[in-house]
Amino acid sequence: MSPNPDTIFPVTGCKTVTYVRPTINNPNIIVGDFTYFSDTDFEKHVLHHYDFNGDRLIIGKFCQIAAGVTFIMNGANHQMNSATTYPFYIMTGWAQTPPTNEDLPIKGDTVIGNDVWIGQNATLLPGVHVGDGAIIGLGSIVSRDVEPYTIVAGNPAKPIRKRFDSEMIELLLRLQWWNKDISEIQQLIPLLTNSNLEYVKTILKKLS
Repeated sequence: MSPNPDTIFPVTGCKTVTYVRPTINNPNIIVGDFTYFSDTDFEKHVLHHYDFNGDRLIIGKFCQIAAGVTFIMNGANHQMNSATTYPFYIMTGWAQTPPTNEDLPIKGDTVIGNDVWIGQNATLLPGVHVGDGAIIGLGSIVSRDVEPYTIVAGNPAKPIRKRFDSEMIELLLRLQWWNKDISEIQQLIPLLTNSNLEYVKTILKKLS
């Protein structure tokens, strides 16, 4: 049986792991094929995501998102260039014209690359960009961009180390295995899961 990205529960007999893309209703949440969440109702974990801000959450393919992960969107930010930060404009009965985006600390889209592993209970703040192959440690607060194939952890999350040397990272970014068709990925799995990284590097050089 071939993998189907439209399957909601991809683990046989398990109703607590979901492929995210087929569960999404919000057009401003864009998720690639085979990205999974170790829980259900992913959209409940995308907070303060209001249409009037126009920001998007964009997540690549084959990401692994643990339980309790939260994405804080730009709607959480209050106006700070005024005497009060109180958002009268969203509360019923108060006479405030909504501030323009220029008066709000809008950080733009939140973008997660491909094959990113986000550990349990991590929180990603508005506008961060996380590169392909990165790992975010359990409970981390990600407030800054994360480079590809970098492990970050802590509050605020800081780089711990690169997963591979620069040559290996360049080869993987060039390969972009997540963009290949299913049959090609099936053939690459033995290579992608091989712990002999020098051997993997040798083969990747031949494929590039």
